[in-house]
Amino acid sequence: MSEFNYIIRLEGKDIDGTKKVVPALSELKGIGMNLAHMIISSLKIDPQLHFGSLNDDQVNKIMIACQDPGKLGIPNWALNSRKDLETGTDTHYISSDLQMNLKRTLEREIRIGSWRGVRHSLGLTVRGQRTRTSGRKGRSVGVKKSVLRAGAASKE
Repeated sequence: MSEFNYIIRLEGKDIDGTKKVVPALSELKGIGMNLAHMIISSLKIDPQLHFGSLNDDQVNKIMIACQDPGKLGIPNWALNSRKDLETGTDTHYISSDLQMNLKRTLEREIRIGSWRGVRHSLGLTVRGQRTRTSGRKGRSVGVKKSVLRAGAASKE
């Protein structure tokens, strides 16, 4: 039996070794509980184990599986970038690659002038939410003081 690791570095993130395998793996950006469970079950690792009790070989297998879960036989609908416009393949991005892909996608939509791109560039809601009464985060609502001062000065 190998020693227990309290912190394991995986894909640029420190993962708590005291957590069970599935919740610990879902801490990675781009991997949720369902995908983590699919990865663990396809690698035939006991989900009741703590992440710190895994040996180095199992951690390496998990790391390789996170980078390309399609090789394990995980269905395409579980991947987060299906039919990628640049490569034309089904891929899965995690951690900083996911953020870069999202940024690249938004920049492309803004550049081509799609509806979503225009809404993103204006800072408005993109997916059809109401904007009449909600969605006012970050903007001041009310009258500016300069307008009040100008109105008071004009009355005098």
